[in-house]
Amino acid sequence: QVLLEESGGGLVQAGGSLRLSCAAPHHTLSNYGLGWFRQAPGKGREIVAAINKSGGMTHYASSVKGRFTISRDNYENTMYLQMSFLQPEDTARYYCAAQLRYPLATMEKSYDNWGQGTQVTVSS
Repeated sequence: QVLLEESGGGLVQAGGSLRLSCAAPHHTLSNYGLGWFRQAPGKGREIVAAINKSGGMTHYASSVKGRFTISRDNYENTMYLQMSFLQPEDTARYYCAAQLRYPLATMEKSYDNWGQGTQVTVSS
């Protein structure tokens, strides 16, 4: 199991930007496919973006494509989510997740390891 810790969430106005980080300093994160999910109150967790082990392949939810960028630094054992042109509908708690089974996983059930999440609130 890999221990994940998100950071970088906060309050931002619509149109602003925010960068989330997911760190696993005591693990070999290059062994894992990674993903970002988000959950708004009263809703289930939804895929935001996913990235393969080497970082060469990515997947984005249609709602964030063109605005968000997922990346990873395996040397630093850290994954990032750069969020730009944020909208109120992006308000949610954001979670990073890791899994060993699939090159690029977009389903919640595919992930075995989860961070505690970081809150992102976008005001109008």
